[in-house]
Amino acid sequence: MAKILSQDEIDALLTTVTTGESESNVDAFEDEKLRSVVAYDFKHPNRVSKDQIRTLENMHDNFAGHFGSSLSTVLRSIVDVDLVSVDQITYSEFIMSLVSPSCTYTFSAKPLEAVCLVDFNPTLTFSLIDRMFGGHGKILESERELTGIERSVMGRLVQRLYKELTRSWEHLVQIDIEQISFETNPQFIQIVPPGETVVVISLQVKLFQSTGLLTICYPYVSLEPVITKLSAQNWIDATKKKNLAADRDANSRNLLSVDAEVAAVLLNSKIKMRDFLHLKVGDVIPSEKKISEPIEVWVNREKKFVANPGLAGKKRAFQVTEIYDEYAEEKKEHAGREGS
Repeated sequence: MAKILSQDEIDALLTTVTTGESESNVDAFEDEKLRSVVAYDFKHPNRVSKDQIRTLENMHDNFAGHFGSSLSTVLRSIVDVDLVSVDQITYSEFIMSLVSPSCTYTFSAKPLEAVCLVDFNPTLTFSLIDRMFGGHGKILESERELTGIERSVMGRLVQRLYKELTRSWEHLVQIDIEQISFETNPQFIQIVPPGETVVVISLQVKLFQSTGLLTICYPYVSLEPVITKLSAQNWIDATKKKNLAADRDANSRNLLSVDAEVAAVLLNSKIKMRDFLHLKVGDVIPSEKKISEPIEVWVNREKKFVANPGLAGKKRAFQVTEIYDEYAEEKKEHAGREGS
C-alpha cells in the first residue's frame, strides 16, 4: 500500500526543492557573469579589429607568395616566404625585439600618413648576401654592420619588396612607396612615440638550410586613413574587380591577334534567273542604290558599320561614318509597319 505523506513532510519537500533551484540559479548566474567578463590590458589596446586583422593577413599572405617568387628569380634558388603572424603591440616592444646591428629600412607609403618600417633579421640578411655573391646561403654568425657593397646588394632586394608590397595593397588602395632611410641601430629609429600601437607583420623566409625573419611594421596612425577599407567584404569586392579588369585586359590582348574578314557591299540588285544565266562579259546591271547613298560594311559576315565609298589615292576605299545599330534598325522597321 502506498504511503501517504503528511502536510509537514510535503512542506519540507517543497522547501528543499525551492532552495536547490535557487542555489542552481545563483550558480548559473555567477558562471554567466564570469563568462561575460573579458580581461583588458590598457597598455596593449586592440585598436584594430579582428576583421581588419584578417584582411591584413590575407593581403600579406598574397605578398608572401609574390615576394617569394621574386626572390627565387633573383637568387636562382627556391625561396619560401610564409606569413607567421599579424600582431598589434606597442612601438617600444617592437623596437626591443629587433637585433642590433640590424638591417632596417624606413619608408613612406602615401596615402598612409606615418612612416613605416621593414626589418631583415641578421641571419636572413647575411644568407641573402652570401647567395647573391654566388654562395649557398650559409648562415654567418658574425655581428657586424653591412659594408657599402652589401648595402647596395640589399637595396636591390628591398626595391623588389616595395614593388610586391605595392601590388598587395592595390586591391584596397594605391600606395606610393618611397624609401626614407637605412638604419643599423633600432634604438635610433623613432617613427612614432614608444607607447603608440603598431601592427607588426612577421614573415619567415627559408633559403636552403637557413631561416630568417622579415618584419614589416605599420603604425596605427598610418593605417587610420584607410582603416575603414580593411574589411573582409571590401577585400573580396576589390579582389573581384581586380580579377575582372585583368580578364578584360587579357581578352583584349588576345583579340588583337585574331584575323577578321572585312567586306564592303557596294550594291544589292535583283535580276531574274533568265537574265542571270545569259550574263556575259560587258553586260551592265543597273543598281537600285544611288552613288551618294552609304554602303554597308560587314565583318565576318555580320553587318557592323555604315560607310561612304570613295578613293584613297589610287585605291578604292570607304570611310566609316557610324556603327550599325541592329536594335535601332529593328525599332524603325517596327514603327514603319505600325504606321502603315
